[in-house]
Amino acid sequence: MVKKDKEMSGKQKAALLLISLGPEVSAAIYKHLTEEEIERLTLEISGVRKVESSVKEEIIEEFHNIALAQDYISQGGIGYAKTVLEKALGKEHAQAVINRLTSSLQVRPFDFARRTEPSQILNFIQNEHPQTIALILSYLESEQAGMILSSLPQEVQADIAKRIATMESTSPEVISEIEAVLERKLSSTVTHDYSDTGGVDAVVEVLNGVDRATEKTILDALEIQDPELAEEIKKRMFVFEDIITLDNRSIQRVIRDCENEDLILSMKVSSEEVKDILFKNMSQRMAESFKEEMDVMGPVRLRDVEEAQSRIVATIRRLEDAGEIIIARGGGDDVIV
Repeated sequence: MVKKDKEMSGKQKAALLLISLGPEVSAAIYKHLTEEEIERLTLEISGVRKVESSVKEEIIEEFHNIALAQDYISQGGIGYAKTVLEKALGKEHAQAVINRLTSSLQVRPFDFARRTEPSQILNFIQNEHPQTIALILSYLESEQAGMILSSLPQEVQADIAKRIATMESTSPEVISEIEAVLERKLSSTVTHDYSDTGGVDAVVEVLNGVDRATEKTILDALEIQDPELAEEIKKRMFVFEDIITLDNRSIQRVIRDCENEDLILSMKVSSEEVKDILFKNMSQRMAESFKEEMDVMGPVRLRDVEEAQSRIVATIRRLEDAGEIIIARGGGDDVIV
């Protein structure tokens, strides 16, 4: 028999919530969890034998209230969430929900900034130290950060991009100090945490949000300062599966410039969406030939596939640099007229 709601751990409640939501919804939720979280939840679910309907209802209600509270926090902070919940649930119940939420969930630093116009943030940070700018940009949405980075002087863009890519864990005291100043400037509420940020993935997201001219300026400078970092960033900025974002003319050009063996090997393990769009841009004869070769092809090594896809991506970037194709990205220089 499952324990009463108040006696259960958070993990047990999560398992029962997934059981209550059904297999389809639970499967969708699993896609957003780590392997470790999936293993722990699956193990917990496998041990459940019987759940009283009253317990199930309490857990669903608690989840609903916490979800509402989190939504209210994102709209206006902890104080706003508490006020709204008190009107809906009563003072005692509302405080209990807020306590559960704040003890298990954290609001990322600079949450207020992610709801602020990039131009306002730019006005404040443009004269700050590059490390301070890098820290703030690494916490913003990639589109916001890209717009701000594009507007900064060219001579500091590459330096800031490099600082984002090489940034490690930042002390909460430093984050707190920078947040406090920015908070006063923008008159917003913020909740602190100890999150790590930065890294190559972060700078890739930022660069994906800038215009092509800014991206080229930054990468050219990084190739001089740190060639290995520049190459790593390039590899992650456009992956094989992103080929679906190209227009048909560009895809046809890529197909012509790539080796058939590389295309076949890459398509062997690609998504159906990628296969469909590539086949669509081939002649019927070529598509049939590719399909036959893929059908008779045995198991392939992951390393061979990755190398083939890397060669295709390198071709795509070469064609873009030569102005032969266009890769959609932030900014206004990708408008086709």
